[in-house]
Amino acid sequence: MSSGNLTALTTKSPGKLLWEYSLPAIVGMLVVSLFNIVDRMFIGHAVGPEAIAGLTITFPVMNISTAVGVLVGVGASARTSILLGTKNINQAQIILGNTLVLTIINASIYLTVFTIFMDDILLAFGASQATMPYAKEFLTYFLPGLMMMNIMYSLNNVMRSSGYPTLAMTTMLIASGINIILAPTFIFLLEMGIKGAAIASDISLCIGMWFVLIHFMKKSSTIHFTRGIYRLRWREVWAMITLGAAPSIVNIAGCFINVVINNTLLREGGDNAVAAAGIFTTITSMLVSIVIGVCQGMQPIVGYNYGAGKIDRAKHVYWLAVAAGTAVCTIGCILGLTIPQWIAWLFTKDIHLIEVSRNAISISMICFWVAGFQIVSTTLFQSIGKATMSIFLGLTRQVLFLIPLLLTLPAIYGLDGVWASFPVSDMLATLVTIGLVIHVMRQLNKTKAETPTKN
Repeated sequence: MSSGNLTALTTKSPGKLLWEYSLPAIVGMLVVSLFNIVDRMFIGHAVGPEAIAGLTITFPVMNISTAVGVLVGVGASARTSILLGTKNINQAQIILGNTLVLTIINASIYLTVFTIFMDDILLAFGASQATMPYAKEFLTYFLPGLMMMNIMYSLNNVMRSSGYPTLAMTTMLIASGINIILAPTFIFLLEMGIKGAAIASDISLCIGMWFVLIHFMKKSSTIHFTRGIYRLRWREVWAMITLGAAPSIVNIAGCFINVVINNTLLREGGDNAVAAAGIFTTITSMLVSIVIGVCQGMQPIVGYNYGAGKIDRAKHVYWLAVAAGTAVCTIGCILGLTIPQWIAWLFTKDIHLIEVSRNAISISMICFWVAGFQIVSTTLFQSIGKATMSIFLGLTRQVLFLIPLLLTLPAIYGLDGVWASFPVSDMLATLVTIGLVIHVMRQLNKTKAETPTKN
């Protein structure tokens, strides 16, 4: 992207900028969600409830994979935006090279561990005798795709932050479109079942990864692959890790929470309860992905303007993103409370599973409307380099509140106690978020007062 286009980040209407950057990011995140949604819908109808439960058992693995991706990708994106805001293109290019190398190293480590200890890991994650074969078959064939997913995700974030939001969206659309075509072909036409879903995803992710790599091979790109950028600069690695630590730790915490949830559900309601959690999580993840898309659109704008000293614009974009994120989660909340049975029907024809899922969705999403504010606020702290605050806020809902609730409410209310843990933790975390946002806004106002000539 030209310097003139980067300058637009500090001059163009904040609303138009957020729309321009968020729309491609939202589409990209929805595309990622479609990988999971398409697989689960087809598998649920083609194989059955046990297969959905088996896929649910693999959620913690996906959390760990996502944690690796966002640790590098989100941190690299935030760092790239700040560096481009200060016109430091050479250092931003080093971020690109370090992002690729670090992603490959991290993914290689966790994939090796998963391959060696797969059975033990799946049992710990809540697999039963009925669901273990499905979980193991899917994960065995999907592991290679996790490496490609990490590379595609990390570099896609850098692509977006270096000024190519539409191209980033297109890349994700291509990968998702291929998966939508291949998944039903492999599952139904070739009768490959859950294995076919995994292989279809692998092929789609491979193609998406190569589209991203090709972009950064072009010298015409704002930043691109070149000699001398692949040696790890530990100062920059640390900067990326600290900025990407919040969402990464949240995903790691999500892994632990999924393990607690799966085992609690298996004890309280059996495999059908685990499958219902998979349906509920799939729907909420899709809604959250839209909010994250808004956040990814917001992040380079806020980061660039913060780096350029334009505090008012950074705050304006943040509040617009809060409004958008809250609207998305409110719509999701309304749908979850009014048509939960129809949502469940998308994934299964099993009457008992539909009823369990209806109950899960209607209770768990009561307070989902506040989630957008929490997610956008966490991204604000990442965007302005406040990594510690971002990490704390990211962990508040899942670690400080949700885990204790999951360990206590089911003992009192049984299966409904598991579902009730989600809205209670949502409201408690929102109160903490409000306090932190007030604190940060005061700091930003102080920064603005000390640098009046830049605004």
